[in-house]
Amino acid sequence: MQFSDRILNLTAEAEAALTPHFARIDRIAFENTQKVMDAFREHRVAMTNFDSTSGYGYDDRGRDVLDLIWADVMGAEAALVRQQIVSGTQALTIGLFGLLRPGDVMLSVAGKPYDTLEEVIGLTGTPGNGSLRDFGVNYDMVELTPAGTFDWDAIAAKTEQYKGHLKMVFVQRSKGYLNRKTLSVAEIGGLVRFIKERSPETYVVVDNCYGEFVETVEPCAVGADLCIGSLIKNPGGGMAETGGYLCGTKRAVELVSYRLTSPGVGGEVGATMGQNKPMYKGLFYAPHTVAQALKTAHLAAYLFSALGYPVEPAWDEARHDIIQTVITGSAEGLCAFCRGIQAASPVDAYVTPEPWAMPGYTDPVIMAAGAFTQGSSIELSADGPIRPPYTAYFQGGLTYESGRIGIMAAADAILKA
Repeated sequence: MQFSDRILNLTAEAEAALTPHFARIDRIAFENTQKVMDAFREHRVAMTNFDSTSGYGYDDRGRDVLDLIWADVMGAEAALVRQQIVSGTQALTIGLFGLLRPGDVMLSVAGKPYDTLEEVIGLTGTPGNGSLRDFGVNYDMVELTPAGTFDWDAIAAKTEQYKGHLKMVFVQRSKGYLNRKTLSVAEIGGLVRFIKERSPETYVVVDNCYGEFVETVEPCAVGADLCIGSLIKNPGGGMAETGGYLCGTKRAVELVSYRLTSPGVGGEVGATMGQNKPMYKGLFYAPHTVAQALKTAHLAAYLFSALGYPVEPAWDEARHDIIQTVITGSAEGLCAFCRGIQAASPVDAYVTPEPWAMPGYTDPVIMAAGAFTQGSSIELSADGPIRPPYTAYFQGGLTYESGRIGIMAAADAILKA
């Protein structure tokens, strides 16, 4: 690909300025890699862990050991890692339905959850389709403050209002399709302590998508009862072909396992059908792959900020997930950004992404995703809803080199547009 001199010069300038930030990212990746390798050694991973099972999958040693490793790495008591989980949304649905019962209250304390959860909760969609609302689960929400922090007074008031019925406090770590800051693990830990002091029986559940391995600790390590995510995002390392995870306290994971399969059976079954090896390998690669994606995000922030576009986080800010937003200001600009990313992808580079009405979303969405695994957002990808202020949500990059090319292509494309 050919790039303009302006983009080439800006990229060189960016990489010089980003040297100390890249060094910090490498230190985090090293610490997280140590943690993963220690867990592999502790649980005596061997070639036999990659063996395949079929049918019920009883006594699948590879599956059971992977659960133990995940619990250790995530700072949890137990974990459920399965290729049968097809997306982050399904993993979250399993978690919500696993813990919530008729008459319970679910309180989201970081604003509205990601668009695809709206129908799961019952905020949108057809009544009777099987949402939480259809089953008598009540939902309420507290917005973050304008500064992007938890609104402690409002949360305390809601906790008191729903005393005895507040089964779950839900927090989305990443920004989703909102223009807000991502929450740090330390902030989530503060929330856990705040809730448990007022309502010890309430589960604190974290949508951890896009946040894994960005820091050296995960939400379960600071007290979250359940932490949920997708294997075709950060923790699959670009190797897992599908899957999701739920980890947390033993009781919470037991309950969600009954929703995944059936009460009384839970996590004792689930054939792995040859998927153990890529899931182990993905976890091994994940800290390094996340580091590559973070470096790519820093570069994107620097380039687009220098070109005059509002970005979040800023290029020199510490990060708590892999997502970088660029406010393009127009539908044309958003589409150009995504087309630039697509053109620099290793797969389907020749196609032109167009906005379309995706299931589960309230606005047309444009997505650029020339990935080896369909929908894998740890790979170079960008997307955004066609609505003001026309924000591009960029994430991923299996290697910094390929991510660098993608960002340069997006910058060239948006300038030409």
